[in-house]
Formats: sequence, structure tokens, C-alpha cells
Amino acid sequence: MTTVEVAEDFAQDAHLFAELLRAGGPARLVRMPRGLTCYIVTDFTQARALLADSRLQKDNVRAHALFEAKLPDEVAAQGGFGESLGHHMLNMDPPDHSRLRKLVNKAFTGRTVARLRPRIEEITAELLDALGGRERADLLPSFAAPLPITVICELLGVAPEHRTEFADWSKTLLSASEPAAGQAAAQNMFGYLTGLIAQKRAEPAEDLLSDLVHASDDGDSLSEPELVSMAFLLLVAGHETTVNLIANSVLALLREPAQLALLREDPSLLPNAVEEFLRFDGPIHLATLRFTTAPVEAGGVTIPEGEFVLISLLGANRDEARYAEPGKLDVTRAAGGHLAFGHGIHYCVGAPLARLEAEIALGGLLARFPDIELDAKPDELVYRPSSLIHGLESLPVRLR
Repeated sequence: MTTVEVAEDFAQDAHLFAELLRAGGPARLVRMPRGLTCYIVTDFTQARALLADSRLQKDNVRAHALFEAKLPDEVAAQGGFGESLGHHMLNMDPPDHSRLRKLVNKAFTGRTVARLRPRIEEITAELLDALGGRERADLLPSFAAPLPITVICELLGVAPEHRTEFADWSKTLLSASEPAAGQAAAQNMFGYLTGLIAQKRAEPAEDLLSDLVHASDDGDSLSEPELVSMAFLLLVAGHETTVNLIANSVLALLREPAQLALLREDPSLLPNAVEEFLRFDGPIHLATLRFTTAPVEAGGVTIPEGEFVLISLLGANRDEARYAEPGKLDVTRAAGGHLAFGHGIHYCVGAPLARLEAEIALGGLLARFPDIELDAKPDELVYRPSSLIHGLESLPVRLR
């Protein structure tokens, strides 16, 4: 099979990237910009099946060893920053994954998340009030980012004075930055979370992190590395996904005035519209790395044992074999079953919270600023250089 060389700037048009790959088959062997060879799957049916296939695993220790073996010497020598923060459930397989997920599931049920609605509405109103009277704004730092970071930090018990630096560390870790910058951000985050956990152990509060520190389920609890890594996962995943869901949704509407008008006329469409935004331009590009423990067949392509596999959630959600006119935004579409939050045992535990935040944020924004417009040409917008996160660097708008 011919290896496709992936360009350095592939994240700048992620949908075209996925479309071109899918044109050559459901699974393609590629070489990523930093030298890693892996298979990328863009077909919806194959993506959904592989996300739930137990032959594709995520064990952090085995993945790290395989990663180092596959990378060119000059890249492998740069080292990584994932080990100190990698002992979380997203990097584990059963039974360890099942044990950790059980301890956090109760915090993100639909009923539990619904209780957060008044506070999310309050934060949204405060942010919109701060935008009042302004003619122009960048919606990312002024609205899309502070809403979810405030919510998840309050939920976990992170003090307000630390939220900005935490968001900066998170952005550095999840973007294709220089290795040294990533390592520095990881060290800072590890040190901060270690101290925070010690504080919660000594002085428990009414927050999720205190609950996790003192959790015991059938005599089980989290180890110190698991606690630090779980705090990292919940804080980062708990806001990064929603930041980009909100911003990508606003951009999609500003580029489709007819759909924007439809939502203004009938706000009851918002819950369904959020599902379409997730399908149309979701916040995650390529799902986190999996590796094969046996040969796996994907749409006529046999992926050998010991190979990394990346599932293109953006590509799968725009597969015309699954959705009619997939490149068209339609807030009335029955978009259920999309893969924006993954599928299988690693389905995003924070999905109910992300949906609720997006619904409240978008509803509030459109009600407060009915004449909002994009303040840049679409081709001037820049996306973050990340294979994981599909999000903008900025979103300039005219509010009046």
C-alpha cells in the first residue's frame, strides 16, 4: 500500500484532508508530519466499528513503547510529556478502564448535569453582559473559552486565579507546538495538579476532585498517578471540547444566514441543531491513538498487528454513505448517531455537559446579538495546528 505523506498544514482544511483520504479508500496508510506512520480511517461504518473493536487498544505503556519504536531516531530522542499525565481512563483498556470510568460516571449523568443549568446560564449572561456595547469582539477569548473553563473548574474545584494559566497549558499541550514547550506545559500542569490533589486530601470541599480523592467503590480507589492523570483529563477534555464546539457552531451559522434565521425564528430547534453542529464541524479531528493487537480488516484493507490507527471523526461524520449532502449544514437534520463524541467504551463521559453548555451558550448569544456577523473572510481564519483538536485560533465578529 502506498504511504500518503501528510502536509504540515493539514489541520487548516481538515474536511478536505479527510475527503481526499476517503477518495482513496476507507483506511489509508499515512506518514504524519513528525514522522509517525499510521492508518487513518475516514469511512463512517468502518470508523464506528473500529471505535468499539477490542483488537484496537490504548494501553499507555504499550502505546508509548510502540510509539518510540516507530518514530525516527531524531524525533524519538526528543522524548515525550505524556507519561506523568497519561494514567487516565482514555489511555486504558478494560479492566482498568472500567474501574476508573465507574468512579467518574456518576458526576456526568444527564440528571446530574441538568442541575448545572442555572449556573451555566448565569455564567453565560455575565459573559454576554461584558460584550454589551461592543461593536467588535473575538468570541474565543471573550465567550467560547471562558464559559466551559469556568464551569469545569468550578465543578472540579480549581481556584479562579489559576484558570487562565491552566487554559494556556492545555492549549500548548494539545497543539502541535515545539516539544520543549509541550514538556514545560506538562511539568507545570503536573506540579499544579499534584499540589491541588494534596490540598483536596487535607481539606476536602464540595467538588468532584475532592470526591475522586476520597472515592471508594467496592473498596477501590485511585492511585496517586491515576488521580493526577484523571484530574488532567477531566479538566482538559471538560473544556477544550466545548470551547471548539461553541466556536465552530457560531462560525457555521455565520456562514449560513438561512440556518441562522431558522434558529432565531424557532429556538426550540437548538437541541437538535447542536447535534448537527457536532456532526457538521465537530470539535475533535482525529481520535486519540489506538494500536492493533491483531490484524484488523477495515473495508477491504487489512491493518497488520502492531500498527497505530487514527479514526477521523470529522471524516466519518461527513461520509455521504451515512448522511445525505454531508457538507451542507441543516439544523433540522436528524443527525443522531454521529461520532463527534466517539463510540464504544471510550465514548466521551462529558458529552451531556458539552451539549448543555453549547445549547445555553448559542441560545444566549443569538438572543442577545441578533445581528451578529463574521468580521473576517472565511479563508482568513486560522485553525489550531493540532491533529486532535479541531478549533479556531480566533473568531472575530461584529456584534452590532
